[in-house]
Amino acid sequence: MNPFRTFGCRVYQNILFVASSFLDFSEPELFEGVGSVKEVASLLGKKNKIKPMVVTDPGIVSLGLEKGLIAALEEAKIPYTMFDKVCPNPTFDVVEEAVAAYKKENCDCLISLGGGSSIDTAKSVGARISNPRKSLSELKGVLKVSKRPPYSIAIPTTAGTGSETTVAAVVVNPKTKDKFSISDPKLIPDAAILDNSLLSGLPQKIISSTGMDALTHAVESYIGRSSTKKTKKYALESIALIKDNLYEFYLDKNNEKAREAMQKASYLAGVSFTRAYVGYVHALAHALGGYYNTPHGLANAVILPHCLKAYGSKAYKRLAEISDYIGLTKTDVGEKEKSEAFIAWIEEMNKKMDIPVSFDHLIKEEDLEGLAKHADKEANPLYPVPKEFDANELKQILLEVSPL
Repeated sequence: MNPFRTFGCRVYQNILFVASSFLDFSEPELFEGVGSVKEVASLLGKKNKIKPMVVTDPGIVSLGLEKGLIAALEEAKIPYTMFDKVCPNPTFDVVEEAVAAYKKENCDCLISLGGGSSIDTAKSVGARISNPRKSLSELKGVLKVSKRPPYSIAIPTTAGTGSETTVAAVVVNPKTKDKFSISDPKLIPDAAILDNSLLSGLPQKIISSTGMDALTHAVESYIGRSSTKKTKKYALESIALIKDNLYEFYLDKNNEKAREAMQKASYLAGVSFTRAYVGYVHALAHALGGYYNTPHGLANAVILPHCLKAYGSKAYKRLAEISDYIGLTKTDVGEKEKSEAFIAWIEEMNKKMDIPVSFDHLIKEEDLEGLAKHADKEANPLYPVPKEFDANELKQILLEVSPL
């Protein structure tokens, strides 16, 4: 990127960093442990909420993961509306259908049950309900949610997105292939329930991709230039939990200790990146998701080592600190070697969990320019990355991720 544009990006990021210190990034009220989903009824009672809409996806229902939640609501005699049409990479149409259902059934709060797609859909619904004069496109970007959404409870059924504690909701405009974030602290759910028993039925490919998604959140927030003492602490704790538990969870989904640890790792990474932001890995992954419906966690996992290598010496210091924290190398080794050891560890984790080094024939040559511009537009000037890239430089990373 040329120095003048780089300067402009850094000025924007510095202003936003200062302004962010005046915003409310309060964490959701947190409930943890097997059976904690039963807390939903008492939470609604305390807030005088009488008609929640449960936002989930068909896969959750087919696995019966909603039964504990529904039983808790029915036992407390709380009527509810079930919206179970969420799709991966949720689209405008799905969000608007859920908004219509919320209004028709006179709901007064939201409960999201599922992975990032379900939680993001509920956030988007909340934003539209409280800001009815704004379309999803008009809510795109930072601090566009004028009025606070309805009370919401997030119940993740994967360990990776961290959406139960973030400011962002990611949606797709299928007409333009634009996958973008609505980002505002008002979107942070009011309560989060980490019931690790809901993760016991996850297939290996979901465990691996969502786990590497959490790792990407933690790494990008830690190496970015807007990290704080708290975000760095949470990011390091998250990375350490992932190192010690992700592969164990991958090998045995019934390992309760590993499930619980990965849920906490995802949560900590979410808290970290919601204040410190992410980087080009996410921008590129969103582009692939918008064009090809590539699963977000998988895209992050594949792109992460490529992007960290592209940062080069600009990321050595922070990556070396991560390497030291999780004990990958001896302390007398240089920053470059420590950084390379950390990237090699990521690549080894991907390999052990059958995540490819690159995507075979995913990117079409005629889409390359549009993909790079999409990522450039999302990331610049917003993301406080270690090194600024323009569309041409992002195109080179895309060619490594998916050779033509």
